[in-house]
Amino acid sequence: MTDNEKLFKAISILKSDAPLVFRGNVVNEETFKTIEWDVDGSFTTTNPHSEITWIKVKEEMDKL
Repeated sequence: MTDNEKLFKAISILKSDAPLVFRGNVVNEETFKTIEWDVDGSFTTTNPHSEITWIKVKEEMDKL
């Protein structure tokens, strides 16, 4: 499983219905901040999901 696949799987584990776009190739804290979250049809890099943090995502990715 690639790091990108792990990223999407980890986010899905934390919140299964969080629509997003990730255009990065390397998954780390800096690129995590570039995820574009769909909020009511508009995309923003401001994460609206308090349960999805880099630390939590990284923990889930490490389990995969």
